[in-house]
Amino acid sequence: MTETPLRSALTIGVISDTHGLLRPEVLRAFEGVALIVHAGDVGGRAVLDGLASIARVEAVYGNVDDPNDPSLARERTVSAGGLTLHVSHGHELGRPTPSLALARYAGDVVIFGHTHRAIVVRDGPRIGMNPGAAGPRRFDLRPSVARLTIANGEADVEVISLA
Repeated sequence: MTETPLRSALTIGVISDTHGLLRPEVLRAFEGVALIVHAGDVGGRAVLDGLASIARVEAVYGNVDDPNDPSLARERTVSAGGLTLHVSHGHELGRPTPSLALARYAGDVVIFGHTHRAIVVRDGPRIGMNPGAAGPRRFDLRPSVARLTIANGEADVEVISLA
């Protein structure tokens, strides 16, 4: 488990499904974040290197990534701001939803990707979320990322459109 120091307010960049494309808008959206979590379908080392120029990156592999890449894990548990984040791509759930992810994984904030659809659901004190896809535009969906802010032990999520 990776520990991020407790601060009065901690902001984490949440990204998924870049598929090899790191849009310049991501750099602006993640300005000032202390940590970035990538929920898979990274699409190459260049994306991780670009994100690492902003903040430390914790990334998992998705169904298009190499599961043998040592920089990508199947899932990650990250302690941040007094909360526990669980990060996985979601393809292991079939058609992931916040409800499925929250039922399967422990964590105060459960983060997944795969569907390319941004969604944030609160279930009591827990959050299940997908930041949407930040890579090449697919389907009828706008590219997006999210900023997760943790303050006083509580999490708040803002989805940011990149289009």
